[in-house]
Amino acid sequence: NVGVNAVPEAIGGLGLYARVSSHDQKTDLERQVARLSQWAAQAGHRVVRVEAEIASGMNGGRPKAKRLLTDPDVTTVVVEHKDRLGRMNTELVEAALFAHGRRLVVLDDGEVEDDLVRDMVEVLTSLCARLYGRRSAKNRARKALEAAEHG
Repeated sequence: NVGVNAVPEAIGGLGLYARVSSHDQKTDLERQVARLSQWAAQAGHRVVRVEAEIASGMNGGRPKAKRLLTDPDVTTVVVEHKDRLGRMNTELVEAALFAHGRRLVVLDDGEVEDDLVRDMVEVLTSLCARLYGRRSAKNRARKALEAAEHG
């Protein structure tokens, strides 16, 4: 968890990355970009790239994240929450960045509850689809999640 004052000065070109998992969260996506931009401005760092996308955190199909991570001008990747980069293996991304003299800054390492629930529904839907077929999968996944919450 990195506070604004804890980040060293002059860390090169910043790449800001924001992500939400569904279209009905577009206002949250805009809020993330605004918060990241405000943090960068207050810290006095140079932003060289901003990427924001609507994509699941459960898979690697995020072209804007890939663009940001492969941009040689981006020496520091900044996200609001670590799970914005993905649900799993963010430590691997962080290690790969570090190995190339780059870094990851996480402004707030708290969990985003709505996105976690959506990702769980997505995983359960996928598993249920294999067992019961696509048609009833989403309904069964929701019931399983409700049972887990109230159980």
